[in-house]
Amino acid sequence: MTAPRVLATADPHAAYQAAAGEIQAAIRRVLDSGHYILGPEVEAFEREFAGYLGAAHAVGVANGTDALELALRAVGVRPGDGVVTVANTATATVAAIELTGAEAVLVDIDRPTMTMDPAALERRLVAAGGLPIRAVVPVHLYGHPADLPRITEIARRHGLAVVEDCAQAHGAAIQGRRVGTWGAAAAFSFYPTKNLGAVGDGGAVVSNDARVADQVRLLRQYGWRERYVSDQPGKNSRLDELQAAILRVKLVHLDADNRKRQALAEQYRRGLAGTKLALPAIAPGCEPVWHQFVVRTPERDALRAHLAAADIQTAVLYPEPIHHQPAYRNDRLHLPVTELACRELLCLPLHPGLEMADVEAVCARIAEWDAARR
Repeated sequence: MTAPRVLATADPHAAYQAAAGEIQAAIRRVLDSGHYILGPEVEAFEREFAGYLGAAHAVGVANGTDALELALRAVGVRPGDGVVTVANTATATVAAIELTGAEAVLVDIDRPTMTMDPAALERRLVAAGGLPIRAVVPVHLYGHPADLPRITEIARRHGLAVVEDCAQAHGAAIQGRRVGTWGAAAAFSFYPTKNLGAVGDGGAVVSNDARVADQVRLLRQYGWRERYVSDQPGKNSRLDELQAAILRVKLVHLDADNRKRQALAEQYRRGLAGTKLALPAIAPGCEPVWHQFVVRTPERDALRAHLAAADIQTAVLYPEPIHHQPAYRNDRLHLPVTELACRELLCLPLHPGLEMADVEAVCARIAEWDAARR
């Protein structure tokens, strides 16, 4: 059996086409308004996104990396500090930490969810010596929340700020409470392939703390309260009106898109249940939003080649943990669960533009491959 068409792991063009009329109307509205930077569309999106999450404040910025950097600076991270995070994340997470002048302190993950292991965090915090730790950045990977109840409790006991990396988890929840509202601040990316994606770069910092939100508003535009007068050093990191208007359209459809992802994920889970692949876990109390559907096998590369031959695209997010990459290499650090996950994981096609028949075709190809190896 062959797939009916080329199947990609993500399809931002399909996301645009699904709401093309609304998006084009929003773009015309902005162009006709004469307001192009930090105007009414940004203000409206900030209110609407904060309301969607159940947060007090959202501040639009230029991209997800800036969102994490500015969130960390706003909660008090300074040069020379340590910030704990994980190594199986996009380089952007560590790049943002380093942009503050701090250093990333990497800890291992738990095997089922591939998110930060609270026990590993606790061990690092009680270890003697090393950098002064100021913050923790749990990454909600593949749309599955990290264990925020335990992580925030550990951070509270150690006097640390939690800044959530929510780049892949728009709308995910734990115990009915959406991610992005658990820590001192949270960073979101609106890169086009995200669950809530713009048609270019964009990001936001979310917080329930008015002081943190005000600080981010200063930092995103040169530290200005009064135009051209900097109260403190800042940068240029502004969400533009066009992207904000597009995001307002797409936010209305986010829950429906996430439900489609959920249905596709359930179809994968049924279709692959009889194979030897390790399927993604769902931790108790968690509501993932399936940014990726990630399976694991020691024969990852062989499976990937088998699917590619049938025009089924896959991805490996991420092939090398941060501490194995040339820019951040640390041969003294050993994170066994992380390192194994990076060798085994494979992201299958999953986005709202897919149909059940597409998922069935992928499952059939995988079942064929799996049977040949038994």
